[in-house]
Amino acid sequence: MSTSINYHLSHPFHLVNPSPWPLTGAIGALVTAAGLVKWFHQFNIHLLLLGMMITVLTMIQWWRDITREGTYQGLHTLSVNNGLRWGMILFIISEVFFFISFFWAFFHSSLAPAIELGTMWPPSGIQPFNPLQIPLLNTAILLASGVTVTWAHHSLLESNYSQTTQSLFFTITLGIYFTILQAYEYIEAPFSIADASYGSTFFMATGFHGLHVIIGTTFLAICLMRHLMNHFSPTHHFGFEAAAWYWHFVDVVWLFLYISIYWWGS
Repeated sequence: MSTSINYHLSHPFHLVNPSPWPLTGAIGALVTAAGLVKWFHQFNIHLLLLGMMITVLTMIQWWRDITREGTYQGLHTLSVNNGLRWGMILFIISEVFFFISFFWAFFHSSLAPAIELGTMWPPSGIQPFNPLQIPLLNTAILLASGVTVTWAHHSLLESNYSQTTQSLFFTITLGIYFTILQAYEYIEAPFSIADASYGSTFFMATGFHGLHVIIGTTFLAICLMRHLMNHFSPTHHFGFEAAAWYWHFVDVVWLFLYISIYWWGS
């Protein structure tokens, strides 16, 4: 045991201990994918629920271990933190290109509508959303959430515990409010994902953005829980910083979605 500890202290990097979570995560992903296929073909959701349960339990326990390593065991040194930062930056860049593919599909169809679309955009028979109604409200909500998450970051840097709590709570509430409004918009939509390339590009782009809002809200909720347990300090809070970066990314993507799909595309 002492040899292992000395070995860890002889360099600034974190050598991860053997863990079962990559294996259970892979099993969860496999069962989820198989469950999706079964749901699509046999309309049976049980295998999908099992796969999602395995995945969620794996996430909880894996994140718990990482939190322990960084908060209590001191294994997240400056070098490890640097690696985590670059990992998050590269992940967000990959997400940017993910959304570029949807914008590419949208502009490909809208700038030169095919004859099957009636050579017009939106295609004939499709009633687009009014960009000055729910979409504009959702834009204001996300911009406000960007302000509150920045307020939370600055409060954390200044060791202001109560303001960090309040601003994080406001950000999470705004994220939930956005999701509720988008769900309402989908329910009231006068067209579906099957309505030409307009419907498919609209629902794929806004739907995946909505999924990212749910993920970001969950990320921030976990950060609020960790903050209430005093896991963060002004000098050691990368978990929160990563969540804030992700949330700003979600904000920027929505601005592009609003301007191109809701406003220009209508």
